[in-house]
Amino acid sequence: MDVRVEIIREAREELVEAFSRLLPQLSSTAKPLDSDAISLMVTCDANRVLVARTPDAIIGSLTLVLLPVPSGLRARIEDVVVDVGARGKGVASLLTEEALCIARQAGARTVDLTSRPDRAAANRLYERLGFAVRESTVYRVPIDK
Repeated sequence: MDVRVEIIREAREELVEAFSRLLPQLSSTAKPLDSDAISLMVTCDANRVLVARTPDAIIGSLTLVLLPVPSGLRARIEDVVVDVGARGKGVASLLTEEALCIARQAGARTVDLTSRPDRAAANRLYERLGFAVRESTVYRVPIDK
């Protein structure tokens, strides 16, 4: 499969279409993104929105967030999704390896990500790429709108 990974810097219609197709495959509760929401995401200084692209379409996405905090530059990988028809072909690995390279070049001390336990294939991939389960408790509070 001919796949290349690139950083997206502007919200074109192709990206809006790709997220309308990919986002429901990642989350059943995520709201659809319009071009304004995607523009905000791709132009945010902290974000690097990566896409995996074949000659025909965008088939995957990952967002790398770079966070300068008092203890040093940290990075997080968020919202990794590969189109169902392209899974198992190394696309998530390409996206994640590129994100790690970008984080390393930026000087990040660590790269964190979370993955649900039921995502067995994704968890195997992350461990194969050097991620280790960290003893931590993740807390979340919903912010009502």
